Amino acid sequence: MNTFLTIVLILLMIMVVVSLVRGVVAFMKSTKIDLETGRGENATEMQLLQNKMMFARIKYQALAIVVVGVLLMLAR
Repeated sequence: MNTFLTIVLILLMIMVVVSLVRGVVAFMKSTKIDLETGRGENATEMQLLQNKMMFARIKYQALAIVVVGVLLMLAR
């Protein structure tokens, strides 16, 4: 059981990093677009993607914390 949860934890950590990188890339693209066009009034597609990726990162971090909690409970 511990091995399974450890694998799940590692996968969740990878998903956190992927979501974080995708969110940062979307942020950089939206900033570049705003600088080039001079408009920053409405939420662009990149900004919506950034928001989606940051929410996914928070979700995966919460799941990782739950898995760590379960691992700690099983270790006692």
